[in-house]
Amino acid sequence: MDADVTDSPPPAPDHRAEDEPRPDTPTPPEPAGPTEAGPTEAGPTEADAPGEQPDATTTTTATAEGAPDGSNTPRHWLRWTALGVSFLVLAAAGTGWWFYKKLDNNIRTDTTAAAELERYEKERPPPGADNAQNLLLIGSDSRAGNNSRYGRDDGGSQRSDTTILLHLAADRKSATAVSLPRDLMADVPDCLKQDGTRTKARFAQFNEAFEVGGAACTIRTVEKLTGIRVDHHMVVDFSGFKDMVDAVDGVEVCLKQPVDDRQAHLKLPAGRQTLHGEQALGFVRARHGFGDGSDTERMDRQQQFLGSLVRKVQSNGVLLNPTRLYPVLDAMTKSLTTDPGLNSLKDLYDLVRGMRGIPTDKVQFLTVPRRPYTYDSNRDELVQPAARVLFQQLRDDRPLQVAPAGSTETDKGDGNARTGTPEGADGSASDDKPDDPVSPSPAPTYPGSNAAVGMCG
Repeated sequence: MDADVTDSPPPAPDHRAEDEPRPDTPTPPEPAGPTEAGPTEAGPTEADAPGEQPDATTTTTATAEGAPDGSNTPRHWLRWTALGVSFLVLAAAGTGWWFYKKLDNNIRTDTTAAAELERYEKERPPPGADNAQNLLLIGSDSRAGNNSRYGRDDGGSQRSDTTILLHLAADRKSATAVSLPRDLMADVPDCLKQDGTRTKARFAQFNEAFEVGGAACTIRTVEKLTGIRVDHHMVVDFSGFKDMVDAVDGVEVCLKQPVDDRQAHLKLPAGRQTLHGEQALGFVRARHGFGDGSDTERMDRQQQFLGSLVRKVQSNGVLLNPTRLYPVLDAMTKSLTTDPGLNSLKDLYDLVRGMRGIPTDKVQFLTVPRRPYTYDSNRDELVQPAARVLFQQLRDDRPLQVAPAGSTETDKGDGNARTGTPEGADGSASDDKPDDPVSPSPAPTYPGSNAAVGMCG
């Protein structure tokens, strides 16, 4: 086969000679240089001779550059693939943005509390240690709307069924949740009511603060009681709590005895079991079906349940799995009312991300040291100096420990804490001489539990 045939380019669309004009068309401009005419479809070439096969080089070139009709099929396929991928990326981004906005819009903002707290800014404690945070978690006992099934709807009045002061250490290596009894006697300041009038300052039961003045009144009462500045607050209602438990597929509890509490709509057998929505809510609210029916025992049970909930979330990888995290976030945001500093999904995510690395044994739960009130055994009062030491530890972002009540590390009987401080910490005289070397005091220990143990050990 001649070399000029083998090395010739693919056939050109126009098979006329260069000097032969196309009929009825202008004569094309002369090419810049001489070219060789390749084989045409009308005239056979040596490559079409019997026994000869088309040259492989020619076939490959035609495939790579496109079909003879100029359709360029491979490039079309690449363009359509790119368009399809771009569409999927945009759809995913749009869906993600829709989910984000949905969760973000679920959160309600308590602007009234922010305005009230700003009014009394000069009376509030100073901010704590850098990067440490104190959050007040309030469980609303409102009977309005969907919550009316849990009691009489008395016009939507609300009570703080559960109040927890959560301290996040500055290094985010520990978290301490301190329950404040609803029956604790405390100084409640003058507060703004929903109708615009103001109450008078008085010494009253702690949970009255939320009933008459909402979150702002509760925050001011807590700050006056503890000397700790509350950086943020969250109010969680009944329905939201149930949905959060369901979103993590229930929480495991262990009961030594069967429970039958009609007021809490709760009937459970003894032993290990997993509680979901309604049962979980009844479990943390019940009083009469457990032990002596005291609020003290109920708070201990709430702390153990929250510890099991934290462990369930961390152990099942919920925080790292978007498909499992979304239902939890959806339930949580629907149930939350927060201050303006936590009223976005980003703010909540930053908060949760900071807590994600805290070991479960460093997520501690305890109740403020208290005892029956001197003038009414159905109410509580603080135990001193144990309460003062606890509040000081939190203000200064210093460590503390918890241990089961009655253990060798805690005082037996009255539930007080062994503070681990030198004699004289309560203001009495100390025998230490000024020139004596001072050994570091051990972290004070209080009756309580941590999330690593849970209810079932």
